[in-house]
Amino acid sequence: MLGSVRARTTLAATAVVAVALVAVGVAVVWLLQAELTRNAAVRAEVAAREVATRIAAGTPFGGLDLPDADEQPVQVVDDDGRVRAASEGLRDVTFPTSGEDDDDPVPSTRVVTVDGKAAEYRFAAVRAEAPDGTDVTVHAGVPLDTRREAVGTVREAMLVGLPVLLAVVAAVTWLVTRRALRPVEAIRGELAEITAAGDLARRVPVPRSRDEVARLAATTNATLAALERSVARQRDFVADASHELRSPIASLRAELEVAQAHPELLDVDGLADEVVRLQGLAADLLLLARLDAGDRSASERVALADLVRGAARPGVAMAVEAEPVVLGSRTRLERVVNNLLDNAVRHARSAVRLELTSAGDAAVLRVVDDGSGVAPADRERIFERFVRLDEARSRDAGGAGLGLAIVRDLVEAHGGTVAAREAPGGGAAMEVRLPLARPE
Repeated sequence: MLGSVRARTTLAATAVVAVALVAVGVAVVWLLQAELTRNAAVRAEVAAREVATRIAAGTPFGGLDLPDADEQPVQVVDDDGRVRAASEGLRDVTFPTSGEDDDDPVPSTRVVTVDGKAAEYRFAAVRAEAPDGTDVTVHAGVPLDTRREAVGTVREAMLVGLPVLLAVVAAVTWLVTRRALRPVEAIRGELAEITAAGDLARRVPVPRSRDEVARLAATTNATLAALERSVARQRDFVADASHELRSPIASLRAELEVAQAHPELLDVDGLADEVVRLQGLAADLLLLARLDAGDRSASERVALADLVRGAARPGVAMAVEAEPVVLGSRTRLERVVNNLLDNAVRHARSAVRLELTSAGDAAVLRVVDDGSGVAPADRERIFERFVRLDEARSRDAGGAGLGLAIVRDLVEAHGGTVAAREAPGGGAAMEVRLPLARPE
């Protein structure tokens, strides 16, 4: 039961409210008790001053007409400790007679016996002087039964009301949490059905509220969409790879069967070329599979000028105008340059130019050929896998359509971009931009 968010939230909210209510209840009882005690002390002081005023006015001790002890006990004591006057029925109470040389009240709580019954009273003491010069202290008390009854009533009310209030808090928290988590449960249920059915085209419901749950649902749908695209891409990749591998394997088998039947017709050079082509295709497919799986080679500082100079080949003009340094894999960046050069040489009529410059915080690598160029509508498609714009050309001349796809994936893995543009003099210009490394 406590494994659910709803149960834990309800328990936590109830515990917090319980602690708060207990703290508030203790504070209320303490303040109420202190206020009632203070009021009793004030009343006792007023009563004591009233008696002291009559004594100072000349009223004899025997004629003070003191109130009954059960209502307001009063006792008048001289400095020698003799009781000069006391309320009727007041018993078993004594007060100090020394150290009280001013008129300030001295409130105290005492248990006294009135008519055989012990009770708690709040007393105040006031000094007075009779006309004959006798100094006395007037002790007047106020019963604290009212305070005790009021505090007891409040305490009982809290003890009765606290469980009820906590039950209401728990019930409300349970219901509110259930309502708040209902969209989450709907998302979970839909994800469970998507997992069971394997249908990535489905989406989880997005609540109308603009809260964290709605953002969670939107993010989940975006993740499902990305996963759907990834699975579709993998499915197409497998299908295209199977198609591309089928042809060279079938060709090899046919040539081997012919050679088996007619050894004199064995074309060793042709078989070797076909094996090399098949080996290259398998290597390209494995590289793309590793890139799709998120494989990232260790980064190092790569001087692109040295890398470009090392890729020089006959018939390719070089123009190195900068010495940029980037972070990445030297081997994979060499693959980018070689694939771009292979593509340019394949489509050029007579000239290929390799340029290296820098622009702002990026290194710019450009491979230009004087071929027929790339139509604007196809400048994005040529970077897709297994895409050959000239479907009529042979596989040997055009390749499997993976070279530029590998370039795009490798460049993006290095945080860069690649684009096909029109060369100034006609033909195609493949431009790669890579972020520069920070200076050491």
